[in-house]
Amino acid sequence: MMQDNDRSAVIKIGDEEYQLILTTKATKEIAKRYGGLENLGTKLMKTENFEMALDEVVWLITLLANQSILIHNLKNQDKRELLTEETVELLTSPLELAAYKDAIMEAMFKGTKRNVESEDDLKNTPAE
Repeated sequence: MMQDNDRSAVIKIGDEEYQLILTTKATKEIAKRYGGLENLGTKLMKTENFEMALDEVVWLITLLANQSILIHNLKNQDKRELLTEETVELLTSPLELAAYKDAIMEAMFKGTKRNVESEDDLKNTPAE
């Protein structure tokens, strides 16, 4: 099930490991919900309501973990079942979800890293 490690973070839900991958598909879903990736961190950190914060983390984990399952299903005959938010809620504790915020941010960072690096390279090039 291991995919592209340089653009994923791994978490354990129940007895299974899942890769959180920021794909273009996931980015579009996040943009629809938050208005863009840049608003995501703010939204997660600012959430006053603990239950709402949990809902957001569960939604993100489900979205990002399902990307690796969708990629697997695209490439393989043995189709895997997608995670649901209810499954994530049943197989995790609030303490685990708090720790998974780091994995979410790691997946986001890895998923956008190449773009940031190439922009930085352009800025550091002397003008001719």
